Amino acid sequence: MPIIKSAIKRAKQNTVRKARLLPYRTTMKTMIKKIELLAKEGKKAEAEKILPEVMSAIDVASKKNIIHRKNADRKKAKVSRMIAGLSK
Repeated sequence: MPIIKSAIKRAKQNTVRKARLLPYRTTMKTMIKKIELLAKEGKKAEAEKILPEVMSAIDVASKKNIIHRKNADRKKAKVSRMIAGLSK
């Protein structure tokens, strides 16, 4: 545990911020897993239906600085490739 007053305050701030931002990370990861599962099962129509929600969840996480912008771009490209590859 921190001893210095500023370190104690910083620890409290980190805890509050983590609690505030965690739902966005969880939502993003859940949506990505859901679309990966649909792609694995070959359900293209359902995957295309939730694709905008997945992209939105990734964008929100990027906007809130939970993940880096380029990481978000990579994730969106990966999801798009999965969906595009289902038609083959």
